[in-house]
Amino acid sequence: MALHEKSKREITKPTLFIAVFPVMMIYYEIILSLSTSGSFLSWGTVFTILFSIAYGSIGYLLCTISKNRLFNRILASALILVVAIPFLVEYFMHRQFKIFYDLQTTLGGAADAVSGFSHEIVNMVFSWDGIFKIVLYILPFVLFLIFGDRLLPKNPVNALHRVVVGGCAVVLYLLNLLFISLSPVYAAVYHQEYNFQSAVSSFGLVTGLQLDLQHLIFDEEDSFETNAPPTDITTTLPSDDLPEEPVVYTPNERPLDLSETNGKIGELNEYVASLTPSLKNEYTGLFKGKNLIMISAEAFTAEVIDPVLTPTLYRMATKGINFTDYYQPASAGTTGGEYQNIFGMLPTAGGKSFKSTTDHLNYFTIGSQLNREGYYGKAFHNNSYTYYSRHLTHVNLGYSDGFMGWGNGMENLITKQWPQSDDEMINATFATYVDKQPFNVYYMSVSGHSGYSRSGNAMTKKHWDRVTHLSYSDPVKGYLAANLDLEDAMRHLLSQLETAGIADDTVICISADHFPYGLDSDANLGNMPYLSELYGYPVKNYMQRDHSRLILWCGSLEEEEPIIVDTPTTSLDILPTLSNLFGTAFDSRLMPGRDVFSDAMPLAFNLNYDWKTEYGTYISSTGTFTPVDETVELSEDYIASIKKIVRNKIRYCSGVLETDYFRHLFEE
Repeated sequence: MALHEKSKREITKPTLFIAVFPVMMIYYEIILSLSTSGSFLSWGTVFTILFSIAYGSIGYLLCTISKNRLFNRILASALILVVAIPFLVEYFMHRQFKIFYDLQTTLGGAADAVSGFSHEIVNMVFSWDGIFKIVLYILPFVLFLIFGDRLLPKNPVNALHRVVVGGCAVVLYLLNLLFISLSPVYAAVYHQEYNFQSAVSSFGLVTGLQLDLQHLIFDEEDSFETNAPPTDITTTLPSDDLPEEPVVYTPNERPLDLSETNGKIGELNEYVASLTPSLKNEYTGLFKGKNLIMISAEAFTAEVIDPVLTPTLYRMATKGINFTDYYQPASAGTTGGEYQNIFGMLPTAGGKSFKSTTDHLNYFTIGSQLNREGYYGKAFHNNSYTYYSRHLTHVNLGYSDGFMGWGNGMENLITKQWPQSDDEMINATFATYVDKQPFNVYYMSVSGHSGYSRSGNAMTKKHWDRVTHLSYSDPVKGYLAANLDLEDAMRHLLSQLETAGIADDTVICISADHFPYGLDSDANLGNMPYLSELYGYPVKNYMQRDHSRLILWCGSLEEEEPIIVDTPTTSLDILPTLSNLFGTAFDSRLMPGRDVFSDAMPLAFNLNYDWKTEYGTYISSTGTFTPVDETVELSEDYIASIKKIVRNKIRYCSGVLETDYFRHLFEE
């Protein structure tokens, strides 16, 4: 009987140990999913569990590889602890910045993010919620230290058993891939529409990291697809009357040598050659020779603009060019938003995207274009000039007089506080360029930065009395108060321009860097109480979350009827639109966005492969298209063609960044 019991224990213990790592992996994924999305119930749950079992089997095999039982126990304990670390890192990064940090963003920007916001991150980690999450992720390690010796097999696991376990893991992994391939939505995320955010949400963090590493090592990228114009649109929407004698406009294109056919340059050349350039139009050259002040406004959004609270911003938004359907995709935090505003490209390498341009020929930034037109140019930032390596990147944007931030001059002009004042920065720097016309100036602001408490945000405290009467919660009031410093900056700037007599000759362009992610500590789609309060509707998808407002103002337009742009527009459209308005020599085929006044199809899209046209919105996570109203009927061919166009544009953004493509085209 004793021999039988001993034999039974030896059979049972290896069987129980087999379950340790799969259960641990599923446990970690559940915590992350519930903490960042508020849900763990979808088809993605099934895929995540199956992947976790397969990965857990690998852990089991690793921790039974030695005949030394103590070695196996130490290895198992270490593996349980090490695997918990990326889950904790991703949780805290998502909580602070509202995105998952892919490998390139981690390599390119995480160190800056941690150092720049160390106070906020420390507070977050040592908050009750942070400590609770740490305890949850450390719990499997502690439990294994206590009970692990009872679970580990006393005798070495034989080779046949290991082969069976390994084989089952491989079969399970392949079956999961088969199941994924049967779903058009999930298959797209895994393959041709891969992006890290969607991959983590759909398949779990470990699979997301595996796919990200796979793309980095093997440089996996599908070839460009043949573009086909969207077809089969049925609509009863009224069409504009055409003029009796339409003006014939020439294309916005340049002579390009696209003869190279090999490698990625050849693929990019073939893609560009396949595109039809957009046409010049009645607005081409409207701002020719005028000054330009461009501002990437920290955490700015449409709801800041109010005729009573922010009359100057309201004036600029409604008396210039009025963008009523604008989006600022939040792809890689502040540096990603800046990248979109300046380069007109999506940051396909995450937080590393901007840093990668340090040695690139940034030929089509508006700084470079207007520099070739003889403009004086300078870039400014009121936070550290080395943050996100701006001392390296922002001196290569084409601004003739370089870049100034805190640490190379700005500290002599503004007050040391957090966040620093946009009003102080713009007032103090105006004199450096007002007499150097035509000038081209860029500001990266910081006053609107989170958090929005009076104790932790100097701008919220400074302007709190101006928002106390509003019927919002304190966090939303704090956010609006912080943004009032930008309002004051614009009020003073317009006054200075008018005093100098150059308001009619100066264009001001303001776009956000990202949505106000600091409003909610757990900003999950469908669970964003403060952001939804600010917006006035429940935020359920990325397109709703990233809606914003572009301001494009010039004093010469104030007495004219507002120019309304009511088609879907994004930050990628800023560069081609400014290029057209300033009459520069650009090639519209080289910009994935569009000149909003051209004949190009309106298309807003993001790195999640969501998109919107004038006919409706497609959300990739659900695979659903919602027409703009009941008058529109679209075929599956139309939706498929737009999806193909979006995939091509994202691949183009990636190819340009990876190859320094414009150096190939324009370096003499």
